[in-house]
Amino acid sequence: MKECFVAQQKPTKMAFGQARDTVIQPATTTEREEDPFLLDCRAQLDLIINSIDFAATDREHRFFRYVVEETLAGRGDRIKAYSIAVEVFGRGEAFDPQSDPIVRIEAGHLRRALERYYLTSGQSDPIVINIPKGGYVPDFVRREQIPAAQSPVLQVPPKITEPERHWTVSPLLMPAMVLALFVAGASVFAWWWTSVRSSAPLTPRVLVEKFDDLTGTQNGAAIATGLKHEIISQLSKFKDVVVMETRVSDGDKSVSPPRFVLAGSVHLSADAFRLRVRLKNQADGSVLWANSYDGQMKVAELVKAQSDIASNVSTSLAQTYGVIFQADANVKVESPPEDWAAYSCSLSYYAYREDLDPEKRSSVRACLQAAVDRFPNYATGWGLLSLIYIDQYRYGFAADPAARAAALTRALAAARQATGLDPLNIRGRQAEMLALYFNREIEAALQVGKQALAINPNDTEFMSNYGERLSLSGKWTEGCSLIEEARQRNPGSSADYQADLGLCSYFSGDYSQAIMWISRTPSDKNPLYHLLRAAFYGEAGMKVEADRERAWLEQNQPDLVKDIRNQLSMRLGREKDVEFFIGSLRKAGLKIAD
Repeated sequence: MKECFVAQQKPTKMAFGQARDTVIQPATTTEREEDPFLLDCRAQLDLIINSIDFAATDREHRFFRYVVEETLAGRGDRIKAYSIAVEVFGRGEAFDPQSDPIVRIEAGHLRRALERYYLTSGQSDPIVINIPKGGYVPDFVRREQIPAAQSPVLQVPPKITEPERHWTVSPLLMPAMVLALFVAGASVFAWWWTSVRSSAPLTPRVLVEKFDDLTGTQNGAAIATGLKHEIISQLSKFKDVVVMETRVSDGDKSVSPPRFVLAGSVHLSADAFRLRVRLKNQADGSVLWANSYDGQMKVAELVKAQSDIASNVSTSLAQTYGVIFQADANVKVESPPEDWAAYSCSLSYYAYREDLDPEKRSSVRACLQAAVDRFPNYATGWGLLSLIYIDQYRYGFAADPAARAAALTRALAAARQATGLDPLNIRGRQAEMLALYFNREIEAALQVGKQALAINPNDTEFMSNYGERLSLSGKWTEGCSLIEEARQRNPGSSADYQADLGLCSYFSGDYSQAIMWISRTPSDKNPLYHLLRAAFYGEAGMKVEADRERAWLEQNQPDLVKDIRNQLSMRLGREKDVEFFIGSLRKAGLKIAD
C-alpha cells in the first residue's frame, strides 16, 4: 500500500538541537491526498537544497531529492543502496554495494551536510529531515510553532515628528556631483573588469611541442608522434597544470600563453630509439630540466617503453616538489595579481608540508581561505584548505576537543567542496581520504584512496599518503611498498617519507633501520617525530637517546604525553599495533596508564 505522512501529536527527541516537535508518521492513501504536510515536506526539501549553508555536491543534492521524493510517494521500502547507485549515480546494473561503497560514502557526506544546515540557517525551520544511520530512508519531524499569544510584545517608542525638510542642490555643486558619480561608476567598472579578467587562479601552462624526428623516417615520425601524445595523456592527469598542444596566436587574448615549453627529439638506430627531452622557461629560454630515455623497437617493448617514458616525464615535471613547483616556488612577484596570489597559496602549502612547521600553519590556512573566497571554484584550493584543517585536527594536541572536532568537520566540508567541483582532483580526493580516515571510516577512506590512485598513478604525493593510510590501518606490506615507490620516484624532500619508512621498519622488527629513517627527519618541528624516536630508541634498548626524547616530550608536549593512547588509537587501525607501540614507549621511560 502506498504511504505518505501525516502529523501525529507525539513528541520526540530532535536530531539537531532542542525543540518541541511532532513526528510525521505513515498515513493511508486518503489521508495523503488531503495532507498539507506533504507539501510542507517538499517545501522544506527545496529550502534545504537552495540554501548556501547546505554544503553538498550536485550528486548529493540528487541523492537527497531522490530519497525524500520516493519516501513521500510511499516507496520508502524500495530505497536501497542498489537503487540509489543505479537511478541516482548512473551505475550499471552490475553494481555491487559490497565492493563499491559509493552510496555509503555519499550518505555519510549527506548526513553531515544536513547536520551543518540545521545547526546554521535551519535552526528554526518548521520541519527537520534526517537520514538515520544504517539506512537511506529519511525521517520527517515537524516542530511545533510557539503560539502567537506567547510571543513577546514589542514596546514601540512613540514616534518623534520633525519638521519636514526640502532638499535642494545648488547649481554650483551640480558639476562636482556629476564628477563624483562618474568616478564611482568608473570604480565599479574597474572592479568588474578585474573580476572578469581574474576569474580563476593562475595554473601553470605547459606547451608540448612536436618532437623532432632526427632520422627522417616513417618509423621515426611515428614514434615521435606516439611519445608526444602519450606524454600529453600522462601529464594531463595532473590537475594543477594545463597542457597545451598548440601555441596561442599573438592576437588571441582569451587564452594565457604557456610559461613552460616541453620540446624534444627522437633518434632511431637499428633496434632501439632514444628520446631527448627538455623543459624550457618561455620567458627567458632557460632550460629548467632535461633528460634522455632509451627504448626498444620491438612492438611489445615499444608500447611499454612509451608508457614508462611518459610516466617518468610527467611525474618529474608536474608532481608535488617537481620541476614546475621548484621553478614557481623560486619566483618572487612584487604586488602579485590575484590569480598569482591564489596560486602562490598552493605553493606555500607545499613549502609548509616540507617540515610541518606549526607556526606556518595558520598563515597558510588564512591564505588558502582567502584564495577560495576569491575563487570559489578553485578545487585544488579547497582540497589544500581541507588538508590544513586535517593537520589542525591531528596535530592540535593542546586544543580544546570541541575545536579539534570542528576542524575535522570543516575538513570534511572543504574536501566535499573540492571533489564536487572536480571529481578527478587528486588533492580533493587526498583530503577526503584523510578526513574519512580520521573520522574512523577507514574502509571508506581506503576505497577513496584506491580510486584516486587509479585516476593518477603518477602523483607520488598521493601515492605516499595512500600508502601511509594502508600501512597504519594494518596493511603494512602493501602500504609500505607504495611509500617506498613514491620516495624513489619523487626527487623532492618530504619528512613524511622518512617517518613512514621508519614506521614500516619498526613494525617489521628492523629497529636499526627504523632509527636510520627517523634520524633523517626534522626533529624540532613535529612532536610526533619525537614520539617515534622515543619508541624506536626504547625498543632498540638505546637508553640515553630514549631518555633524551622522553624528556623533550614531557617538557614540550605534556598534552601529547597525557593523551598518547588516544592519539595512537586515532592513527593506528589495529589495537595490537597500538599496544605494541605503547610497550616501546614504556621502555623509553614514559608512564602510560593501562
